[in-house]
Amino acid sequence: MGGVGGGASDDQACREFLEALRVGGLCTGTVTEVARSADGVTVTLDGFPARPLGTVGPRDLSWRRFPAAEVEVGQRITAKVLAVDPDEGRVELSMAAAENPELWAFLSSLRYGEILTGTIASIERYGVFVALDGGPDHPVFPGVGFVSFPELSWRRFESASEVVEVGQRVSCEFLQFDTWNGEARLSLRAMEQDPFQTFADATPVGRTLEGRVTRLIPFGVFVQVADGIEGLVPLRELAWTPVAAPEEVVGVGDAVKVTVTELDRARRRLTLSRRRVSPDLG
Repeated sequence: MGGVGGGASDDQACREFLEALRVGGLCTGTVTEVARSADGVTVTLDGFPARPLGTVGPRDLSWRRFPAAEVEVGQRITAKVLAVDPDEGRVELSMAAAENPELWAFLSSLRYGEILTGTIASIERYGVFVALDGGPDHPVFPGVGFVSFPELSWRRFESASEVVEVGQRVSCEFLQFDTWNGEARLSLRAMEQDPFQTFADATPVGRTLEGRVTRLIPFGVFVQVADGIEGLVPLRELAWTPVAAPEEVVGVGDAVKVTVTELDRARRRLTLSRRRVSPDLG
């Protein structure tokens, strides 16, 4: 840095000020600018009035809805220090953490892979909220823990109520601290053995299986070959003779024989063929 503000002496004062800050500590200041974009809020910090050094990103303004509308230029704030960069002359702040110190401390103490217990507090169309044992209340949501749909179960389901119910006791694996909403992202399915991996262990490529058609799509059909295990039969693999649409050959609920042509463990993808089972299929 050089030539910014009051020159070299100003730069040195800025660096000394920032180096004295500690991540996790609190600082106060005045909102200098409110950007209606991804930039969030700029703050002039008490103790260094020369220029704004603090920034509060949109994710750290508040855990309540529409936080940007609640912050105005000239407003006094208290925020927690998230990161300090003396070289760039910048400190990242969180107002949300300062507003909810008990919640922030609880979430910050969690570690990836930790097993947490709690009670299903609410089932929403986008996921499930969990009231965690020993966790504080959330200022907005019915629980501080959240399980997204993909993390509810290894098996396919139409509604979260097929997997859990309100009031049910659960154990979940902690995935991450979601600072956008101030919640613990959890996985319920991580507590179960992945049925696909078990299936892959016992099923080599080339094996013929019996299954039932569950879905028709423009480029093929899905066939359930085991509990919770579905594989795709591409359109070209439905019959020896070309077909324009899957319904020309099979329908939902039909019992079929298929051959395993590919097992992708990492992506949990099973590819099947109907035409390779018997040359008589047409």
